[in-house]
Amino acid sequence: MAATVIETPSTRKEKVRDWTKPAAMAIPKEGYFSLKNGRYGPIYPRTPACHGFTIIAKIKPGREETIRAYGKTIETAIATLKLHYLRWVLFDIGKDTYFMYQGIFDTDFDKYTEDAVALFKKVGVNTVFENLEGFPEDWKTNVPAFLKFVREHQCPSFLEYGEYPYETADEIKKALQLKAKFSEMLDLMQ
Repeated sequence: MAATVIETPSTRKEKVRDWTKPAAMAIPKEGYFSLKNGRYGPIYPRTPACHGFTIIAKIKPGREETIRAYGKTIETAIATLKLHYLRWVLFDIGKDTYFMYQGIFDTDFDKYTEDAVALFKKVGVNTVFENLEGFPEDWKTNVPAFLKFVREHQCPSFLEYGEYPYETADEIKKALQLKAKFSEMLDLMQ
């Protein structure tokens, strides 16, 4: 196991991470431990679950089925983003329907959003966010406006947990490839 260095919220000192020990992190209401701004706003901490965000926004009237259908479109388009998990939920509050987007990914908040905009433009796919009230129509050419919308609708988590803390999707995939190769080798030996 290779040792790498991380920053923890309690000490802010370098520590060696151990992916064999599950970890949890309690996060303040603001979503960060001390205010440090990135390109578009506060930098949220890397947690045992890596990076992530939860967006909650009201959908435009009559767009529920469009959003549901968009799930099929996104299946192939997001393959190049370094996502661990993505979860979309539609729910009602009173007579209004809201959309919740939860994602766990390897890069910081701003980079993930920039990468998503670039990918959508490259493959010619629109974003599901176009179905949300207040989303900027010029999002493809105005990344700061896209990021402003996302940040305004971000609901920071207050606890994050990782069974294999701080590991990237690439590292997990490498471990699974190694496991598969090792299984193949054992099968050949029988």
